[in-house]
Amino acid sequence: MADPQGTSDQVAIESLVASLDAAWAKGDADAFAAHFAGDGGFTNVLGMVYFGREAFRSRHDAIFKTVFKGSTSKLSIAKLWFVRPDVAIADVDAEIRGFAALPPGMQAGADGVGRSKLLLVLLKDGSDWWITAYHNVGVAALRPKP
Repeated sequence: MADPQGTSDQVAIESLVASLDAAWAKGDADAFAAHFAGDGGFTNVLGMVYFGREAFRSRHDAIFKTVFKGSTSKLSIAKLWFVRPDVAIADVDAEIRGFAALPPGMQAGADGVGRSKLLLVLLKDGSDWWITAYHNVGVAALRPKP
């Protein structure tokens, strides 16, 4: 079901996704987890599953201090749809630049950019949107055709 106004909830979710990029650039795990639901689920590119905001924050704090220290993220919503007025699904293209190393399951393209696909399930509570599921899958680097 589409947002009847076509803008307010879409803009709020786009702003939430942009806040993730800003938090990543600062290496700020608290800000990165600020809109993650207290009981949300998180699957990383390694297939490891965590539950709860603190686990989400802690995992990102660890990578911001190690392999992704000083890196930047660019998240772009490829598709956003509203299942109900208070439930949205965002299919997100993710790019990471400036990393020390990529975890298994992610490969850098010829351009040196690490790419993954995020599937975010978002729930609206009052006027706020919360990420309740965050599923991250590495995108295999494209190989040139022979």
